Amino acid sequence: MDAQSLALFVDIADAGNLSLAARNLKMSRANVSYHLRQLETSVGFELLRRTTRRVELTEVGQRLYQHGRVIRDEVMAARESVAMLGKGMHGSVRLSVPTGFGQLVMSPWLIEFKRLYPEVSLDLRFENRIDDLLREEVDVAVRVMSEPPEQTVAVELARVRYAACVSADYARRGPVPTRLEELVDAPLITSAVSGRDLRLSAYRNHERRDLTLHPTLASENFQFLRDAVLAGLGVGLVPDYVVEADVAAGRVVTTLQEWQLSIFGTRMYLLRMPARYQTVATRTLIDFLVERSRAWAAQHR
Repeated sequence: MDAQSLALFVDIADAGNLSLAARNLKMSRANVSYHLRQLETSVGFELLRRTTRRVELTEVGQRLYQHGRVIRDEVMAARESVAMLGKGMHGSVRLSVPTGFGQLVMSPWLIEFKRLYPEVSLDLRFENRIDDLLREEVDVAVRVMSEPPEQTVAVELARVRYAACVSADYARRGPVPTRLEELVDAPLITSAVSGRDLRLSAYRNHERRDLTLHPTLASENFQFLRDAVLAGLGVGLVPDYVVEADVAAGRVVTTLQEWQLSIFGTRMYLLRMPARYQTVATRTLIDFLVERSRAWAAQHR
C-alpha cells in the first residue's frame, strides 16, 4: 500500500462511482479500476461494493478511508506549502453565488478579494442550483434556502428579507395591496419560474400564512426585476436589498411591512462538501466571505 494508491481510493469514495472519479482524476475508468483492484489485493479485503450506479464502502473500506483522507490532505497541504514558498497567495477556487445577491451585493467584495490576492484564479458562477456543488463542479457555494442539504457543511451568513414593493408612480395610480390576500390578484414581479405557481410564506408574530400566487413577470435576473418594478409594471416580491437604494430615494415604496415574507427561504448559507480538501486559497476566500457577509448583515438588521 502506498500513499498514491490510498489517495486514489479516497478520490473514488468521494466521487461515488468509478466513472466520475476517472473524470475528476483525468484517468481512464479502466486505469482507476486497475489501481483499486491492486490496492484491494495488497490489503487483502474488498474495500468497495460496486453497484450499477454507485460504489459503497465496506467496513474495512470505511476504516481505510478515514485514515486515507487524513494522509491525502496532509500530502496535498505539504505540496501546497512548498509550492507557496517565496510566493504570494495563489491557487484556484470555483465559487458559485446566487444570481441576485451575488450580482448586487457580492460583486464588489469579490473584486476586492481579487485585488488583495491577484494570483488566485476565481472561477465565478452566478446561479441558484445546488447540484453544481454536489457534483463537485464548484468548491464553495452561497445559497438562500430554508435549510441546507444534510450532506454539506453549512455556515449561516445572513438573513434575507423579502419586500412587497411598487414604484412611486404605481402607488399614486393604485391600488397597492394592503392585505396578503390582495397579492393573489396583483400583477406580481418576482424570481419564480414564469408560468408556474409561487408558494409564499408570510409570518407575523406567531401567525403563519401560506399563499399560492401567480406571477405575471418572472426572471432570475434581479436587476431586470428592479427595472420592471421601477417601470410600474406591477408589485415586486424581491429581496429588500434589490430595491434598498430606491426605497431610500423615494422611487419605490413598500407595503405589507408587518409581514416577514419568504419565497425560497430566509437564510443565506455558505456551503461546501465535508470530504473535499480545501486549499489555502479556498480557506482564505471562505473566511473573507464570512466576514463580509456578517458585516453586511449587521448593517441590515
